[in-house]
Amino acid sequence: MPSDRDSLIGMGFEAARVDWALKATGNRGLQPAMDHILEHGEQPIPDMGSVSESASSAPMDVDEDDDAEAAANLAGLEAKSIKCSECGKIFRNTALANFHAEKSGHTAFEESTEEVKPLTEEEKNAKLAELREKMAEKRARKATEEAVEHKENEKIRRKANKDMNKIKEDLKAKEAIKEAEQRKRDKIEEAKAKAAVKAQIEADKKARAEKAAREKALREGKPITDNLSTTAPAASTTPAAASSSSGVKGREFKETRLQIRMSSGGQPYTTTLSSDAPLREVAEFLAGQVLSVDVETVMFAQHFPRKAFSRSDFSKSLRELGLTPSAVLIATIP
Repeated sequence: MPSDRDSLIGMGFEAARVDWALKATGNRGLQPAMDHILEHGEQPIPDMGSVSESASSAPMDVDEDDDAEAAANLAGLEAKSIKCSECGKIFRNTALANFHAEKSGHTAFEESTEEVKPLTEEEKNAKLAELREKMAEKRARKATEEAVEHKENEKIRRKANKDMNKIKEDLKAKEAIKEAEQRKRDKIEEAKAKAAVKAQIEADKKARAEKAAREKALREGKPITDNLSTTAPAASTTPAAASSSSGVKGREFKETRLQIRMSSGGQPYTTTLSSDAPLREVAEFLAGQVLSVDVETVMFAQHFPRKAFSRSDFSKSLRELGLTPSAVLIATIP
């Protein structure tokens, strides 16, 4: 008759797993070893030195065991098996009964005269088929759990990718908006620069025209028109020059349009002030436009006619300084 080890190996189980099962169940028979293999079929095989053998004693009270044995002897009967009083199963020896107690939690056992016959080949094959079916069910259940877990992980991964793509799209949209706003600002600055250049050209043309007209009027002894400077050369004593000076002074201009250029270059600044405003107010306006300008130190000059204004002129009105109705001033920062 083949041993339990040979029977299990013959059923297709690997030898190392069979040895583990037999040692762990204390060599209590084929059924406990098969149950152990079924329960631990997915676990790696440990080192045999670390596997402890199960207790071989039955889970019944010693006094009860002695009483049952004594009763059997008194009756002249031989105990051939151990029976579970709770479920009625019969076991060949106390080791198998103890294994049943560990698995089921039953504690009531008694000796029986019934003999447990060894498993036939058909029964062994049936046990093997049952064991394989249970192992297949366990693998299928584990595969289902792994598939569900994989599906959940895939959902999490896709959601993370979706969130990341949305963040990238939002950043890209913000960058596009920022670039569009920058292009808009660049266009506005370019338009301002072109307008400043155009205004500079027009102012230069106007200044040259005024200078030419003034020089022509002085040469011909004609009155100077209103759009020219009201200051006449002190050396001119002709009647025409005198009448020109008195004619300009007779006119009253309520407002004065000024164009202020920096001696260091850059775009000009234009403003319209009251003709009675002092020159200091022009300095205050320029200080509000250019941070480097100090009202107390900035100086003004005029090219046509050439004239430099002193600090004492800052308290005089634009009318008194002959800057009405319009004038171009050059600002210098010391």
